Amino acid sequence: VMAVVSGLAAAASKGTGSVDMAGAVLIIAKAAGFLAFAVVAGRLWSQRAFGWASRLRVPGALIGLCICFCFVMASLASLAGLAPIVGAFCAGVVLDEVDYKEFSDRGERKVEELLQPITALVVPVFFVMMGLHVDLRGFGEPGVLGLAGLITLVAVVGKQVCGLGVVDKGVNRLAVGIGMIPRGEVGLIFASLGTTVLVGGQPAVSGQVFSALVLMVILTTLMTPPLLKFAFATRRG
Repeated sequence: VMAVVSGLAAAASKGTGSVDMAGAVLIIAKAAGFLAFAVVAGRLWSQRAFGWASRLRVPGALIGLCICFCFVMASLASLAGLAPIVGAFCAGVVLDEVDYKEFSDRGERKVEELLQPITALVVPVFFVMMGLHVDLRGFGEPGVLGLAGLITLVAVVGKQVCGLGVVDKGVNRLAVGIGMIPRGEVGLIFASLGTTVLVGGQPAVSGQVFSALVLMVILTTLMTPPLLKFAFATRRG
């Protein structure tokens, strides 16, 4: 969905500010085609690439190949007219522990552990960059606060509705829905992209809307732990 929306916004920014039906169908087909290509071609490539890299026995081969694969997929998504994060997401979907099982079998650390030093460095920088886009004066505007409250309510209610779809007996549906509430870095990335895309000469996401989205991300992130605690306590009771 986000691949299609970002593609439509990008196409509108390059044209007259709108996209006709034929253009919309083309963008949807492009997004679906890229996702299908990424999954099929990515699986075939990753199996061969990691098999070859496992024979090198060079320190850092595993994490280096994972990062390169992520950047390549992000670049391909950008070339296809989609947001780079769509390609990075596809890379995460494609990569499987089976691909680098030979690394694990000889005692090397898991990818998650190898990524920890990198995330410790770049994640704070990312959030600082997102914070620099926020006009703190907007947090005092009734319109911004009202919009933030509305989209926060939609986020909470929408995830609870999704939780009702869990059919397995014994599963805490309330906890499942609450666990899906947080809107983190992915939401911030797309909101930031929206501020750079021009539709009709104006940013697709205005400064006020961006402030409301950031406030929603903060609220949903902070409310989830106590709500989860309440959900599990209620279930045990």
